[in-house]
Amino acid sequence: MKNNPIGWFEIYVQDMRRAKAFYEAVFQGSLTELKNPASSDMPGMEMWAFPSSMESYGAPGALVRMSGCPSGGSTLVYFSCEDCAIEAARAVASGGKIFKDKLGIGEYGFIALVEDTEGNMIGLHSLR
Repeated sequence: MKNNPIGWFEIYVQDMRRAKAFYEAVFQGSLTELKNPASSDMPGMEMWAFPSSMESYGAPGALVRMSGCPSGGSTLVYFSCEDCAIEAARAVASGGKIFKDKLGIGEYGFIALVEDTEGNMIGLHSLR
């Protein structure tokens, strides 16, 4: 493979307002509303994208609320952080839960696992 295997991610949620507030507080940034690309096939779908740039490293993605798609699924994405303990603490302060505190993974840095307000597990990764 020439490119990174992850090109996009979607985190399915039931309560978009609550989920959006959680992610904006944890990562201290704003999500941008995306128009429904298939409004006739998927009426009522709501999407809010994480900040991204096609010139930067990493995969873009969004929170998605869509009829019939439950949250709390088995998708796990890792967000890059300066120090994953900081974002883990913000997750708790924003209504989430810590599943696994900051843990060393050898030469690859550190991870923490948290549960968001919708029951989704997300990973946090940092080099320090």
